[in-house]
Amino acid sequence: MFLRRLFCLAVLIFASVFTIQASELTAPLPNGTRVGLVIQELATQRNLETTGNQDVYFPPASTLKLVTALAAKLELGDDFRYQTELSSADQDLVFRFSGDPTLTTSDLHAMLVSAKQQGITHIDGDIWLDTSVFSGYDRAVGWPWDILGVCYSAPASAVIIDDNCIEASIYTKKDGSTRVFVPEHYPIHVITQAQTVTKAGQKSSQCDLELLTTQNNHYQLQGCLVERSKPLPLRFAVQNPTLYASRVIYAQLRQAGIELKGQVKIGTPNSAQQVKRLVIHQSETLDGLLDTMLKHSDNLIADSLTKTIGAHFFIQPGSFNNGTEAIKQVLFSHANLDLSDLPMADGSGLSRNNRMTVKAMSDVLRYIWQQDDKLNLIRHMPIAGVDGTLKYRRSMRRAPIQNNIIAKSGSLYGSHNMAGFGLDRFGKPKTLFVQYVTDYYPPERNEAQPSTIAPLTQFEQRFYRTIVTDSQATAKK
Repeated sequence: MFLRRLFCLAVLIFASVFTIQASELTAPLPNGTRVGLVIQELATQRNLETTGNQDVYFPPASTLKLVTALAAKLELGDDFRYQTELSSADQDLVFRFSGDPTLTTSDLHAMLVSAKQQGITHIDGDIWLDTSVFSGYDRAVGWPWDILGVCYSAPASAVIIDDNCIEASIYTKKDGSTRVFVPEHYPIHVITQAQTVTKAGQKSSQCDLELLTTQNNHYQLQGCLVERSKPLPLRFAVQNPTLYASRVIYAQLRQAGIELKGQVKIGTPNSAQQVKRLVIHQSETLDGLLDTMLKHSDNLIADSLTKTIGAHFFIQPGSFNNGTEAIKQVLFSHANLDLSDLPMADGSGLSRNNRMTVKAMSDVLRYIWQQDDKLNLIRHMPIAGVDGTLKYRRSMRRAPIQNNIIAKSGSLYGSHNMAGFGLDRFGKPKTLFVQYVTDYYPPERNEAQPSTIAPLTQFEQRFYRTIVTDSQATAKK
């Protein structure tokens, strides 16, 4: 009995040390901030630091892409490529889209040129855009309405051209108006009613630049823009991908010198006696897609893969609903990772409806590390202060943190997350860690003290130094 009490006392003391250390790490964060942390030794599964709330729900933001990447590896395999097909069907042509998030206007042009070289100089019927590979919404439940016009929330549709993104710019003018420029090759319509104001005028009026969109791919800028000497770059998300694709294809037909007597239509021909495949365009392999997705936190690739996993697993058109369910079932059946109780609305982490726990993400990281010789996923994650989304992160740009952590970041309004590995002095993962910070709303910075370090940066510097110290110390044992 005495030994049992002594053991329990030791456990309590041990746990209190962790709590004190975690409390010291989170000290710079403002009141109201919720934090979930763990640093865990990979070899022993021993927690080196923890907040103790390992089963509390947090918005994962883009750390969810690690879950999507793992499921894609397990379900689709390394040799997977998206395929976009162009076929003739009697008097018609059919583009069969696959949800390829990397397809470009140049790719479509090359496909039409190849068809012309095979004798397709005029089309007596119609061109059909087959988008049946996906079904349901192009955007997941829980995506905020006010960001749907910007490119990081571009629709994950079956037909994706140039990231479903349009690049433009807006200029301020001395007469108080603004001017918008859109390159001619984009088949969209943009107007501006925004006013040019001074910085003081903008602050006093609380007037910001706003974007209104329509399903006709029409865009209207309104509100205020502080006067500037250079144009402000703009990136609009395509609102109606099939309409956009139709207009792009009309333009590419003209450039390729192919005459179309009919129209560009959505769907497939009712019946065709003679079907001939003319061209197949393939994306790069899954490894290349995952490298871009993880290093640059590409939402479109993540959500297209989510729907593709759903289509592959359930043998039916992919959607956000069956894609997220397929991800959970794939991870349970292949990796014994049970995420069934965790709300999941997409694969990118953009939805505010997603939830994850520190423990679940730790389990995912541990499996990725254990199977790294087969999966090769860790090499696709950004390195602190070196590349990807972590290259310029203020808390990671200097020694000892720089080059000693490899991780996936994730940010939403009020949430600032990180999940990955601390490296030993030989550059090998020695610890895993999860950082979930949400409800972070710091006071506004005092403009008279622009050099003040933000509370989040102070916290992250402390936390990441601890990760590196624990990892390097582990390496010396």
